[in-house]
Formats: sequence, C-alpha cells, structure tokens
Amino acid sequence: MTTPPEVPEQAGRHDPVYDQLSAAPEFHELRKRYRGFVLPATAAFLAWYLLYILMSNYAGGFMDTKVVGNINVALVFGLLQFVTTFGLAFLYARYSESKLDPLARQLDEQYVAERGTHSPRRHHEGGDH
Repeated sequence: MTTPPEVPEQAGRHDPVYDQLSAAPEFHELRKRYRGFVLPATAAFLAWYLLYILMSNYAGGFMDTKVVGNINVALVFGLLQFVTTFGLAFLYARYSESKLDPLARQLDEQYVAERGTHSPRRHHEGGDH
C-alpha cells in the first residue's frame, strides 16, 4: 500500500476570513451575476464565430457575394468579429461597473473589517495601502 504524497504546508493553509466570506449570500450572488453575463455572452460569441467558420467553409457562394466594390460578405463577417469582441468588452465593463463592482467592494470591505488589513487582491492591484 502506498502512502499519499505529503501536501506542502502552504497548500494546506486557508484564510478563515475568506472561507467565511465565500459562504456568504453576497459572495454567491456575485458569482451568480458574473456567470449570468459571462456564460451567455461566451456562448453567443462562440456561436457567432462558428457560424462565420461554417459559412466560410460551406456557403462559399454566399460569402463571395460582393457588397460594395471588392468588399464581400466574408470580409464584412470577419470585420464584425472584431466589432463583436470590442462590443462585448464594452458591455462587460459597463455590467461589471454597475452590477459586480459594488458587491465586490462590499465583500472587500467586509474582508478588511474582519481581517484588519487589505485583501491580498486589493494590495496586489495597487489599491489603498
């Protein structure tokens, strides 16, 4: 019978304040809100990207259709991929600012109140010292 490898001491340590906050309803709400935006947005973007790939492979005649001058549907679809990427980044930034950041700040304040020091994330990002 073999014995399991030893877990390094550092890997076995947990921050009890984090453990407490991660069980709070606000933490679960933050994760729910995050997933509520990210998962559908990712699925929609991947579906749009796969449509572009499939159309390029199997609907060549349609994709070769000229729109203006030498600009065809394939080029327009390709450029719209960039527009979609920047649009999603913009929408996520607005969503995060209004729905995620206030709740994350509240949890960070609770962490500071419980621990008596700034959260590791806040300190790492160059926040208040």
